[in-house]
Amino acid sequence: MNGQKKTLLGMSLSELKDAVRELGMPQFTASQIAKWLYQQHVTDIDGMTNISKANRERLSAHYEVGAMAPIDSQYSKDGTIKYLFPVGGGDGTKFVETVYIPDKERATLCVSCQVGCKMNCLFCQTGKQGFEGNLTAADILNQIYALPERDSLTNIVFMGQGEPMDNLDNVLRATEILTADYGYAWSPKRITVSSVGVKNKLKRFLDESECHVAISMHSPIHEQRQRLMPAERQMTIEETVSLLRQYDFTHQRRCSFEYICFAGLNDTTTHAREIVRLLQGLECRVNLIRFHEIPDVDLPSADEKRMEALRDYLTAHGIFTTIRASRGQDIFAACGLLSTARKNEQTKNEITR
Repeated sequence: MNGQKKTLLGMSLSELKDAVRELGMPQFTASQIAKWLYQQHVTDIDGMTNISKANRERLSAHYEVGAMAPIDSQYSKDGTIKYLFPVGGGDGTKFVETVYIPDKERATLCVSCQVGCKMNCLFCQTGKQGFEGNLTAADILNQIYALPERDSLTNIVFMGQGEPMDNLDNVLRATEILTADYGYAWSPKRITVSSVGVKNKLKRFLDESECHVAISMHSPIHEQRQRLMPAERQMTIEETVSLLRQYDFTHQRRCSFEYICFAGLNDTTTHAREIVRLLQGLECRVNLIRFHEIPDVDLPSADEKRMEALRDYLTAHGIFTTIRASRGQDIFAACGLLSTARKNEQTKNEITR
C-alpha cells in the first residue's frame, strides 16, 4: 500500500461526500463509492465501473480501497478459523487476530480493535503484549471486508484483542458503517461490543450506540476482580452495573456478562451469591466460559461439573445463565496466542540476522 494515499475503507458517507467535493466530483459519486465499498466489496477503485474513468483516475490519485487479506490462518476440526490480519498500513510489523466461528445456521466473527491492550488482565495473552496502538475504523472493518467467509456472517462480536471502550471513536465509526443504510445495513442486534468497564467511555457507548453490550466480569468481588483485572481500580463492577441499570435492556438491546471460570477461585457458592446480589433485577444474561490456558499464567480451569453447578445456582435465582461451548481448542484458542507467536518469530528473525 502506498502510505501517501488515503484509505476509502472506514469512511462514512458524509466523509465520502467531503472527499468527492474536494476532488471536484459530483456529490452523488459519494453514494456510488459507498455502495461499491460496503455492498459490493471491491478491492480497487478501477472496479467502481459506474463512475467515469476520469473520476476513477482522479480518485485513485489520492485514495485506495485499503483492503488487506489475512496473512495467516489456523483451522480447527470444529470449523473455527483464526485469521491473522496486518494492520497499521500493512508494513509487516503489527497484526491482530480475527476468529470465524460457524455454528449451524449462525456464523459469528470475533474482531479485534487494538494491537495489544492496556488493561493487562491476568488471564489474557493480549495484555501480555503491552499496548501498541489503536486500530483505525478501516483496520476494524477490514477484518470483515477481507474475510473469505464474509457473506456467511450472521453476527459480529467485539471480543478480540483490545478494549473497545479504549478505542471508542473508531469502534463507533465502524459500528455506524456496519448499521447505516449506506453501509452494511445490519441491525444493531447482530453486533455485540464487550468492555471491562471504562469510566465515561462505557456511558458514551451506551448513549451513542444501539448495539448489544457484554461486560467482562470474571469476579463479583472487588478485591479479587482487581487482582484479575487492574481496570477494576478505575471503574468497579459495582459502578458498572449501577450504570447499566440506567438503560433499558427489556426490548431490542441485550446486556450480558462474560465470566471465565477458574476452579476454586471464582466458581464457589460465595461467588454465586455475590453475582445474584449484584445482578438481581437487571435484565441480563451470564455466559460462563472455560479458561483457555496461556503461557506463564498459573490459573486452573474449572471442570464441567463446577460450571454446571454455578449455572444451575444462578438460573435458580433468576439470572439467565449459559455455558459457552469452547471452540478452536486444537488451534491457538486463547486470544492473543497467534499474534504473539508471529511477533516472537519476527523478534527471533531480527536477532539472527
